Amino acid sequence: MTTRVRSRQSPPLSVFQHADLGKSLMQIGTSFFPYICICAVLYRFPGLSWWVTPVLWLFASGFMVRIFIIQHDCGHGSFFASRRGNEVAGWLCSLITLAPYAHWRRQHALHHANWNNLDRRDSGMDIYSSCLTITEFNALSRLNQRCYRVLRNPIVSLLLLPPLVFLVLYRIPFDSPAGWRKEKVGVYLTDLGILGLILALASFFGFARVAEVQIPILVIAATVGVWLFSLQHRFEKTRWDRNDSWTKAMASVQGSSYLKLPRVLQWFTGNIGFHHVHHFSPRIPNYRLELCHRASPELQNAPVLSIWTGLKSWRYALWDESHGVMVPFPRRTAASSRSTA
Repeated sequence: MTTRVRSRQSPPLSVFQHADLGKSLMQIGTSFFPYICICAVLYRFPGLSWWVTPVLWLFASGFMVRIFIIQHDCGHGSFFASRRGNEVAGWLCSLITLAPYAHWRRQHALHHANWNNLDRRDSGMDIYSSCLTITEFNALSRLNQRCYRVLRNPIVSLLLLPPLVFLVLYRIPFDSPAGWRKEKVGVYLTDLGILGLILALASFFGFARVAEVQIPILVIAATVGVWLFSLQHRFEKTRWDRNDSWTKAMASVQGSSYLKLPRVLQWFTGNIGFHHVHHFSPRIPNYRLELCHRASPELQNAPVLSIWTGLKSWRYALWDESHGVMVPFPRRTAASSRSTA
């Protein structure tokens, strides 16, 4: 029988699944306004102290992450009660985050349909939310094993790739199926909007200054955002199942994590650390995720990660089906190194 996540003592999910217009507007105001103000200071005062500028970059990137969470909620139709409101707010967020709203929303929906399902990894998965089993990795050629290792090296996957994804890959719908016409148009409309903002800023401050302000902010935000996304499903005690035993309830509570962050970081990341709750019910807006977690005892059984355990989770790259845990890549012995030479 399928395990039910909600017990009789837990309130129904409908209690948490409605948007609060006041709270949503407050989140928009407390995210966009300080982000714009920080950017304005960086543009207006280019000669700031060497230590003040990085601090402002860091805070601006925090607000960019928060804006991305708003865009994420809009994509799930949870931020506003109105569909049009979600679409307008999501597109406006995309001008800041550089992630095309409609295209990203549809890709992300595939992730929600297939996460931690070993038999559906070819549908909507990526290097940050998917993995190979030990058996599959051992069956690869030596060259493919090396490529797989390189792509999942934290220097590549968490530092080099995230800015490339947001700056370059999101500018073209290179991986869109033929039927995604609306999403493809949305990518190009987003590009035009971003280009318009860049030209407007460059007309006052110059292209070099725009790059000096925006690129560091984006690099930090992309790195943090991708790290948050990757560790929510790829950690030692996560759970992967074959299609015949996969259930949404089990995958939510045991295949998603609860990243326990200090309050200030929880605020900047829009409560996305309550990822198990979000996967169980994507229609819950981010500002109700903690309430749902606290009100549902069964949801509190999700694996808990701290910042420290989260920072170490990059090591877990392969799924060990026999033991039901994620494991690091196997160590390369001297003998195996000589045999591959």
